[in-house]
Amino acid sequence: MINKLVAKIKKTNAPIVVGLDPMMKFIPGHIQSKAFAEYGETLEGAAEAIWQYNKGIVDAICDLIPAVKPQIAMYEQFGIPGMAAFQKTVDYCREKDLVVIGDIKRGDIGSTSEAYAVGHLGKVQVGSRFYYGFDEDFATVNPYMGSDSVKPFIRVCKEEKKGIFVLVKTSNPSSGEFQDRLIDGRPLYEIVGEYVDAWGKECMGEDYSYVGAVVGATYPEQGKLLRELMPKTFILVPGYGAQGGTGADLIHFFNKDGLGAVINSSRGIIAAYQQEQYAQYGEENYGEASRAAVLDMREDIARALQTYSC
Repeated sequence: MINKLVAKIKKTNAPIVVGLDPMMKFIPGHIQSKAFAEYGETLEGAAEAIWQYNKGIVDAICDLIPAVKPQIAMYEQFGIPGMAAFQKTVDYCREKDLVVIGDIKRGDIGSTSEAYAVGHLGKVQVGSRFYYGFDEDFATVNPYMGSDSVKPFIRVCKEEKKGIFVLVKTSNPSSGEFQDRLIDGRPLYEIVGEYVDAWGKECMGEDYSYVGAVVGATYPEQGKLLRELMPKTFILVPGYGAQGGTGADLIHFFNKDGLGAVINSSRGIIAAYQQEQYAQYGEENYGEASRAAVLDMREDIARALQTYSC
């Protein structure tokens, strides 16, 4: 699947992943009203509004981007109906030939991690038959419990030709409380990065590993170091836009060929119509506002990479 991601980035000239992280405050009133008229102000009504909102965004931008990243917690909060909306979203994005990164941040003892890996990336056995569960193309993985929590995912990746992105240096302000702690004089994120590089050598695609890394755009200097430590690792970079990252902050996450990273923006795109810059589109045309935001983001990144390669 890493080969498909790279190919689609080349085709779209957009190293961009859109985070499908719906919140009720983002969903236009006309979508909520229609869903509530059918299902009431219930979990089912909320799930229907989320699904229709996501569909409108995907329809507007699917030809511009290679990948999406639905954040599972935004769906889990609505219980079983919310998880049904998550599944509909994953299935629809795959129908549109988008690479789907399940932002699930799982990681546990071996047997539990194996169940997570099977449920999200692989097949589960029921009697004599095998079934895919959520069937994302990639999943995000928390390595805090060590290799035992990561290797079950790697085994499934090998079997299914799918991938993972391991949390290395995250974009949130308090990430340094643990990730920057010095271990034998070196920050913990650097050590985790070396593990990711080693794990990645076990399952290589054509140019990059199926084992990627998550490194926040809000920490460009650390990103530069980690890019050198993990030359064959694709880096998923959250923190663009709403969290403060810009195209100029991102150049060192890429290799000189302009590949090696995919940049995430969530509410900066899916809620673009609520921003002053795109307010002229209004609620009714929220999808077109998202499309305009993607085009602006693509231009910003391309401009920064052009400067970097010169």
